[in-house]
Amino acid sequence: MAVFTEVSEQLARDLLTQLRIGEWVSMKGISSGIENTNYFLTTDQGEYVLTVFERLNREQLPFYLYLMKHLAERGIAVPDPQSNRQGDIVLTLLDKPAAVVNRLAGESELHPQAVHCAAMGRTLAHMHLAAKDYEHQQPNLRGLAWWNDTVPQILPFLSESQTQLLSHELAFQNHLSSLSAYTAMPRGPVHADAFRNNVMFVGDDLSGVFDFYFAGVDHWLFDLGVCINDWCIDLDTARMDGQRLQAMLDAYQSVRPLQAAERQLFNAMLRAAALRFWISRLWDFHLPREASMLQAHDPDHFERVLQQRMSHPVTL
Repeated sequence: MAVFTEVSEQLARDLLTQLRIGEWVSMKGISSGIENTNYFLTTDQGEYVLTVFERLNREQLPFYLYLMKHLAERGIAVPDPQSNRQGDIVLTLLDKPAAVVNRLAGESELHPQAVHCAAMGRTLAHMHLAAKDYEHQQPNLRGLAWWNDTVPQILPFLSESQTQLLSHELAFQNHLSSLSAYTAMPRGPVHADAFRNNVMFVGDDLSGVFDFYFAGVDHWLFDLGVCINDWCIDLDTARMDGQRLQAMLDAYQSVRPLQAAERQLFNAMLRAAALRFWISRLWDFHLPREASMLQAHDPDHFERVLQQRMSHPVTL
């Protein structure tokens, strides 16, 4: 979401003509994030977000955009991609794939309490069930295969203790994937990046979940683990907050109770979720791309999260 691609006012106006969502009023680059170019785009008919995709290709994008459309049509509060005159939602801008979605109301709750965690847990479960009949298939592109490919590239930058921790955990997750309980866990399309800054609230009411561009087919428990590792911890220490954790779990299970295999591997999947973001943040930090507003996230945070999940396992 840093600005890698500069979009001029005229290009934005031309795009709006194709979409028929009003006349250009203003546009502002979004500095947070590190994957795509994003702009807030205001027209005389509403507020939108313009995304130019820097890593995802035109063959991958239909999975994400039509998943959002699928969820929106089933009453889930997510951005709805806008189509051009030909009915396409995968657009082109400066020879790159692009999309325009409506901007969600509200703002992110960066200091969530139990009520916000409950709202997220309930919404996540509804998202999982609503996507069960989604017709497109695509694996989680930041899943185990990507971890195995990426870790050798980042090991040269790490200390001896970090190398040992990362290698040990990767071996553990590879072993985990061979277990019968692992394959028994339910799967489907997942968001895979539903951090607190990717969710909007109006007061205590959840008004939308956005940024689906890490979505893929994976275990639903992995998706829940990603949320728990962000929403239910103290950010400074990575320690779990029991009240927030229970609120999220109770709300999620009020919609979709966890199965026996999921309960058995609960902490292991919390570790998997922590490992995924430690690897990606190490990769972005040590092997960055150029961008005019790039802000790489601190990889040490998810090292602490992983260590906490290992030293203080959460059991159900």
